[in-house]
Parts: sequence; structure tokens; C-alpha cells
Amino acid sequence: MELWLLNHLSTAWLGLLVVGGSVLLALAGSVLVSRWSPALARGGNNDMVGVVLGIFGAIYGLILAFVIVNLWTELQDTQKVVSAEATAVSQIARDAAAFPPGPQDAVTASVGGYVHVVVERQWPLMKAGRGEFTATGTEVDAMYRALLGYEPQSQSEQAFYAKALDSLNEVAGRRRDRINASGSELPVLLQVLIVGGAVAIVLLSLLYGVPARRARLLFVGSVAALIGFSLLLVLVLDRPFAGELSISPEPFRQSALARFW
Repeated sequence: MELWLLNHLSTAWLGLLVVGGSVLLALAGSVLVSRWSPALARGGNNDMVGVVLGIFGAIYGLILAFVIVNLWTELQDTQKVVSAEATAVSQIARDAAAFPPGPQDAVTASVGGYVHVVVERQWPLMKAGRGEFTATGTEVDAMYRALLGYEPQSQSEQAFYAKALDSLNEVAGRRRDRINASGSELPVLLQVLIVGGAVAIVLLSLLYGVPARRARLLFVGSVAALIGFSLLLVLVLDRPFAGELSISPEPFRQSALARFW
């Protein structure tokens, strides 16, 4: 469901669904509570509810802040992994220019095949949460074969060959990191804690009485909106390759790799 929402709805619609839905449900709940129990609306239990709401809010806020910061950091790290992989691939193409025409053409062709498969085949799989290693396994092997099938002659060729081989090894490592990141998500228990904590905070806000109806609705709506925005952030950041704010494959179309497009 999470991936479907991210891949089929814009961020604006997701915000409307999550934040707007949270506010509407909270407001409806506040109206119902005030009708069923007028004593709660008058604030008869505010002392107890206020203490519990403060404790829950502090604990939940710390947990939520930790989760959001961690997800943002992971997103940034994954972006760096993608950029590093694309840079290493482009370096292979550059180093191959020092080889004779035959080996150079073989390496260049294998690099071109790799970047096309990454962008056109593997990226949609990662967007769906299925970053399969087999999608680019053949192309990685082709780059290794193209390099290992060439024996450099001059010192210049040997230097560029060694750099190209190091870059290819980095590509293999970064590729694994990228694919692993595409399938990562918050543990189920942490997801339950985030959603369950949000529900608990909103329910507690319904029990906090404010005699003035408009002030009560404003209080409950503000709490629900804040919780909704927090849940929206968790939803958007949890999947680095899905949604409007996902990591783009553009690094594989830029610099020395632009000629393959």
C-alpha cells in the first residue's frame, strides 16, 4: 500500500490524504466526544489528561524526531551511493579512451549497456521495491569480461587499465549498496509504534476539554495537522526510490555518460 500510494499519488495529494484526513477525523472525533460527554468538553479531567498528554507527547516526539532524522540521513547516503556509482562508471568510459580501438570499443559498449539497463530496467524495479540483482548482473559481467580480455602494453595503458579496474570494483560495490537500499524500510514494530503513537496522541487531545467550541476544534485540529505532517514525512522518506521526492537516475545520464543517450 505504501509503495502504491507513493508511485500513484503526487506529494500534494499525499499531503491532502494524510494531513487532511488526520485533521478531518480528529475534528469529527472532537465533535462526537463533546456530544457524548459534555463534562470532558468543559475540562473536568484536564489535570490528568494534560499530564498524560505531555508525557506521551514528549516521548513520541523524541521517537519521531529520531526516525525522521535517520530516514533523511539514509536518503542522503543513498543519493551519494548513486552519484558515486555513476561517477565510477563514467570514469571507466574515460579510462577506456587510452586503450586501442578494439578493447576501447568493447569496454565502451559494455558501459553503455550497463547504464541503459540501470536506468530503463532496474530503476523501475527499485521504484516498486524490487531491486533485483539479476537485472544488471549480465551487464556487470560484460564490463569485467571487456576489461579482463585486454592485456595493456605500455605503461600508460597499464595505469589507465588499473584505474578502470578499480572503478569497476567500486561500481560493483555501489551497485550492491544501491539495490539493498531500494528494498529497505522501517521495521514493522517501528511502523506500528509510529502509527500507534500518532493515534494515541490524537485520542488524548480529544479528551482535553476546552469550553469554547472553536478553540477546542482549533486545538484538536492543530495537533492532528502536526501529527499528519510528521507521518507524511515518514511516508515520503521511508522509500528512497519511490514517489515524487525519490532519487533520480539522472547521474547515469550526465557527464561522460551523456553520450550513451
